[in-house]
Amino acid sequence: MFYPVISPDGDEVYPIAPEGYESRWVCGKETYGKLVEDGLIEWKKVKKNGEEKWQVYQKHYLTNAIKESSDLWTSAEGNKKATKEVAGLFDKVKIFDHPKPLDVMCRIIQMGMSTSSHDIVLDFFGGSCTTAAAVLKQNALDGGNRRFIVVQLDEPADKKSEAHKEGFSNIADVAKERIRRTGKRLLEEKHHKDWNKDVGFRVLKIDNSNMADVYYAPAEVRQEDLLSAVDNIKPGRDNPEDLLFQVLVDWGVDLTLPIRKETVQGKTIFFVNEEPQDLIACFDTGITEELVKELAKSEPLRVVFRDNGFVSDAVKINVEQIFRQLSPATDVKSI
Repeated sequence: MFYPVISPDGDEVYPIAPEGYESRWVCGKETYGKLVEDGLIEWKKVKKNGEEKWQVYQKHYLTNAIKESSDLWTSAEGNKKATKEVAGLFDKVKIFDHPKPLDVMCRIIQMGMSTSSHDIVLDFFGGSCTTAAAVLKQNALDGGNRRFIVVQLDEPADKKSEAHKEGFSNIADVAKERIRRTGKRLLEEKHHKDWNKDVGFRVLKIDNSNMADVYYAPAEVRQEDLLSAVDNIKPGRDNPEDLLFQVLVDWGVDLTLPIRKETVQGKTIFFVNEEPQDLIACFDTGITEELVKELAKSEPLRVVFRDNGFVSDAVKINVEQIFRQLSPATDVKSI
């Protein structure tokens, strides 16, 4: 990495240290030539020992359009502004104490990832969800498509707090409402022409299984236990969305994929993703062979039904055969 580079005056400049010994450039000759072609080399005259000399510099950019940010944050607003920002969303009610400044979070996001990225910003201590609000705002400003994951315990709101007086029982509820209101405001404000206007989000909670626990060995099952085994879903836990997301987790399907809900032959059907069709799910009862055949035409990667959801045992037995004929690559499952 010891070679001459040509200054604007046409002189050869070598990497000679101020002490006079031979040093080295930060890159090889071929790489330097590419930096020159890309316009990433800049020459400046500097004074050394009372004498003006040419000094070569390499330009650094975070992307082709964003210049490297200074580490001097004189313009960053503090927590006082952050409190006003959140209160502004909640009709000037001080709904949350000590939120993070939104502009600071936006700047960190802007510095840390490019506009064209599909990066995920993760915040394990969500609080009032400033991180989520900042991701949405920065996307609106520069047309980005970043995403966020925010984790917040459903910590009870102090009964004396403004949040509790406004009807929020816990911190997580405040956080969710802030994201909703932030998204609504951003859609009303001026934004980047390339922004996809995606302000939606999903709320997932950790819970126990929707499926009934079975603790009996076959020899221990009594006749009176058989009726309780007709439906293996816990009472009160047959919400279709809950069952769908349990299936997504069990199968390892991406929880952020688009989900379309349609009524087909009078039954509620969930279509997860489009190309490829990752999953089709139906948790209604009274599933007929005609419906199974219609769903098989979509050739999904996976399909799931409720175990006791078929109109007859014959239909239940024929499901796999129908898919084997119409969509042999589909993985069929009942819960």
